[in-house]
Amino acid sequence: MPTETVSQAQPMTDERPASQPGSLERGIDILLALGAASRPVTLSQLCRSTGLPKSTAHRILGVLCSRELARRVGNAYLPGELLESMAGITRARVPGTRRVVLPYLLYLFETTRHTVNLAVPSGLEARYVERLYGHNRVGSRSDGHDRAPLHCTATGKALLAFDPKLRQELMARGAFERLTRRTITNLAGLERELAQVRRHGIAYSQEEFTEGVACVAAPVFGPGGRICMSVGVAAPAHLAPLAKLGISVRGAAQAISAALLPA
Repeated sequence: MPTETVSQAQPMTDERPASQPGSLERGIDILLALGAASRPVTLSQLCRSTGLPKSTAHRILGVLCSRELARRVGNAYLPGELLESMAGITRARVPGTRRVVLPYLLYLFETTRHTVNLAVPSGLEARYVERLYGHNRVGSRSDGHDRAPLHCTATGKALLAFDPKLRQELMARGAFERLTRRTITNLAGLERELAQVRRHGIAYSQEEFTEGVACVAAPVFGPGGRICMSVGVAAPAHLAPLAKLGISVRGAAQAISAALLPA
């Protein structure tokens, strides 16, 4: 039987047309667009930047949100918690500080007997990386996902007041979501509030995020003198001695900042 030599073989070429991007490639495009954005991105903006049809982008975003690779904030989207932890998008605490910070948080809880929160910026939200509380903890909208808006929480205001870049990014939105009748929703009002925070070194939220809850927070500064997190206390609004809590919270924040200084 005759055989075909290598020289006689027909050259193998792939003349098939290039395939269209699949769901994986489209999902990656969306994740890249979310990761590159400095503020929440709407569906229309994502479609313009990726070239995807709205129906396709909406379907993929639903999957990404269910896997915590993306999350919805109002009518826009941000990177999800899992993506943030993988990519380092969250502005984390100074590395190795948990051992330094935790004793001060415990002491703050023991002296106030109210919920203690440690927050870092995450996109345009505050992310609670430590929470200490007892059996009588006060309920909050942030329970279960440990995130909260910046504009209407004490920890968020403390972060905004001392971080010009973060403040600029948030102010670019123009108006803010109203969550209670006390929520500050306009630029001028929030700017006045943040000026007071910078002046006194303490931030307050009196039923602005959750009805019946009052919070006090203060900034924590890292070794370079830049704000890296904020520490706060949340208590029932009708029981919270705000002035007394403010002294305790500011003292704890200052002690943590001093402990973070290089030896």
